[in-house]
Order: sequence, then structure tokens, then C-alpha cells
Amino acid sequence: MASITEWLREHSIEEVEALVPDMAGTARGKFIPAERYSEEEGIRLAEQLFSQTVTGDYVWETEHVNPVDIDMRVLPDVDSLRLVPWAPCPTAQIIHDCYYANNSPVQIAPRYVLKRIINLIRKRGLQPVIAPEVEFYLVKPNTDADYPLEPPVGRSGRQQPARRLLSIDALNEFEDVIEDIYDFSEVQSLDIETLIHEDGVAQIEVNFVHGDPLNLADQVFLFKRTAREAAYRHGMYATFMAKPHQNQPGSAMHLHQSLLDRDTGKNMFANRRGKPTKLFLQYIAGLQRYMPAAMPLIAPNVNSYRRIARYDAAPINTHWGYDNRTVGLRVPLSPPEATRVENRMPGSDANPYLAIAATLAAGYLGVMDKLTPEEPLKTDAYDLPYGLPRDLLSALQLLKDCKPLSKLLGESFVELYSQVKALEYETFFHVISSWEREHLLLNV
Repeated sequence: MASITEWLREHSIEEVEALVPDMAGTARGKFIPAERYSEEEGIRLAEQLFSQTVTGDYVWETEHVNPVDIDMRVLPDVDSLRLVPWAPCPTAQIIHDCYYANNSPVQIAPRYVLKRIINLIRKRGLQPVIAPEVEFYLVKPNTDADYPLEPPVGRSGRQQPARRLLSIDALNEFEDVIEDIYDFSEVQSLDIETLIHEDGVAQIEVNFVHGDPLNLADQVFLFKRTAREAAYRHGMYATFMAKPHQNQPGSAMHLHQSLLDRDTGKNMFANRRGKPTKLFLQYIAGLQRYMPAAMPLIAPNVNSYRRIARYDAAPINTHWGYDNRTVGLRVPLSPPEATRVENRMPGSDANPYLAIAATLAAGYLGVMDKLTPEEPLKTDAYDLPYGLPRDLLSALQLLKDCKPLSKLLGESFVELYSQVKALEYETFFHVISSWEREHLLLNV
């Protein structure tokens, strides 16, 4: 693309959404009239936005955010330039990267964390490839947080009464929403490969075409906005909470991943006969060793750990196996050129930049340290003990104690991120739940 300014002019753009993914993976930024947007100057945003929690609180006392709340220089990534298909006037959206006044990158920015890991892998002559699968629920609008969520009413005029795994008819109940999702995604060049009805009531999964990790993280980031906007148009919510319903499966963001030779494009996970390579086994061993410590990045919220439950369609440990959906690391049956490992541990509530960075970092460490994995599991992994932390505080402690992973992701980022998540947990801990009132009020 020759120039963002030329593109804006050619598409008669009136407004620009300048976007920055925050710690939670949601969009921060500014709306700017197109004639006032400068790709050379970008915009200015407060560095403090990365220290804000999902509840709106701030981590103030930290050495990793300037105490005087300085501005960052925020510059566009031209490859992320897209139309906003739901906007009332011609509008463009551009994802931006963050820099300090001396042009050094802001190392606490999630998009930079992913770029850092990708560059480390590329320096080894390898090219990482990612294919995300993202699950979400459509739900009835809920304006009172004290009430449980309900399924939305479909075109039949009824709520879906039970689970309908892979049901075409259940999916067609929401065909108007799905058509908008497809249309919006096409305008934004979001490479959706398939869309299915998952196991939960009004639960949907989208699979993305495999490709460059940064591009796919951008696509997932934009897709979440897209699904929400499409649902709003039809009087529904689209939620990416990991566990929105008490008696339904959680929502995952499975990450298929492989490493290619940068020069030849050859898949380095299998030889010509389809047998696993040493690099492949080392990569899996890295995932097995480091994913428990990476859990705050792939299960970032207090709600995330409600999904990690035995016999509930989510992994509880880091075992691996061929075509085994009970393990945390599944190797699908495939030809040599498509050999990959599917990390089934991340939840759909994870920041896609950080979830992809964490899984690539874990595999990279396995390769660098020449680790050896356990034998592939041929039985039910749910019959084995938990190997993943069961709550956010335990996960944060594992991350704090894991020096190799912290060093790779960036110690300043890990420290600030951990402080943000610890503050979110403390805020949650002060809330007295209905379960406590129901079972403890008069019984203890």
C-alpha cells in the first residue's frame, strides 16, 4: 500500500478509528476526522492505559509505568488498515503500535510482546504459523449483573432448550446474525475458514485460516468487535467470557501452531515420511513445561478457571496425544506438510496477542533447551490429576516463579501484567456471591 492517506482518500473515508489493544485485548484509542489523521505523526495516548484493570481501577505504584503519566507516540501499522463495515459513515480502523519519545518500543504493550517472540523465532531461521479457533456464546441482553445469562430467542421464536453440537438447524436459528458476521468479516478481510455450532446452547465456533501469528492476532482482535456489533444489531450479546453459563461448556481459543523453515517453507514438525522431528518433540516438551506458568496469559480472568474442569470439554493438564481431545496438547491427524500441535488450554477471553505469544514462547523454550516430552497419551486425560492451576492467584505465582518465561516475554511486561491481574482478583474477592448468601447465611 503506497500511503494510508491515499487509501483514505480513495475510499472517501470521513473518520478514522486509531486502535491499540490493551492488556485485556480490547480496543483503546481515538476517533479522528480523516482529514486530520497523519500516518507520520500518528496519535498520542497515555501510557497509563496499560495499567488499568477490567474494572477501571489502576495500578499506580509501579516502576514500569511513568508516574507522571506520560504520552506514548502511537503509530499505525499499514497492514492492519481496514474499513469499519458497521459504521454509519465511511470509517477506517487502523491498529497502532506504541513508542516512547526516543522511538524505542513500549515493551509493556501486548502487541509488542507478540512481535518480540515472533522475531526471536525468526532469528533462528524459523517461521511460526498459527490457526486460531475461537468460541463464543450468543446470549439474551442482560442489563442486571445479578441475574444469570439466558440463551437468546432464535428465528423460531424460542430459546434453544438443550445442547446441539454441530447442529445445522440450531445454527440456522441465528442465520441473520451469522450473515452479518460473514459480511462484516469479508469487508475486513478476516479469513474465516469455517463456522459451526459448538456444544453449548447458542455457542458458536469460528476457525481462521492459518498464517502469520501477528496477522492472526489482529484478526481475532477485530473479530471480537465484529461479533459483538453483529449481535447488537439483532438484539443479542456476543460474549467471549470463558464460562458464561453455569451448566454449559466454556469457550476456548484453541491455537494450532507449527514452525516452518523460513527459506524453504518446509514444515519442520515432520519428516518426509510424516514422522515427528526432534524439533517437534522439543516444542511439545516446552509447551508441557511452561504452559502452567503461562496460564495468566491464556486464562487471564477469575472466571477463566471455571472453564478448567474435569469432563467439561476443556483440558485439565498438559498431556499430549494424537487425535485425543481430552489432552491439553492435541496433534491432529494430518499429512506431513500440515503437521501441527493444537494448544487447547487458552480460553476465548484471552488477549489473542498474549495467548499466541505465550504458546510460541513456551514452544520456543522447549526447542532452545532441547527438552524431551512425555510419551503421547492414548487414554483419557480427564482420569489423571490436574496439572494446571485452578485459580488466578495460583497461576500468577507460577508465572512470577518462572524466570525463563518472564525473561522471554519481557520482565517489565510480566511484572505490570501480574500487578494488573492481582488487583482484579482483589476487587473480585470483595464481592459476596449469591452462593454464599444461599448456603452460609443461616447454616453456619
